[in-house]
Amino acid sequence: MRPLRPFNFNTSAELFPAAIRKKKRAGFTYRRFGTAAEAVQFAMEQLPTDSLNGAYLQVEEARFDQNGIRSLYESEAFPLPRHRKPEPVENADADAA
Repeated sequence: MRPLRPFNFNTSAELFPAAIRKKKRAGFTYRRFGTAAEAVQFAMEQLPTDSLNGAYLQVEEARFDQNGIRSLYESEAFPLPRHRKPEPVENADADAA
């Protein structure tokens, strides 16, 4: 993995959903963030995987697809604490019965 150019995580950013969606899913529409760090964190920690696929982040004139967003999140320069999405639990109801 090549190192990223210096990136300013304090710049405002916009997160756009995929341009073409087979299903209309409530909850993820265009969203503007005060900092790129908050946008990246939201994309990686809050969005369902299928919503992240095809979405893009725009910071000034630069655009980042799903892989670019992931690279920013995993960067050593990422300034916020990382909280991974919880893994889905299968058959949780069956175990409780």
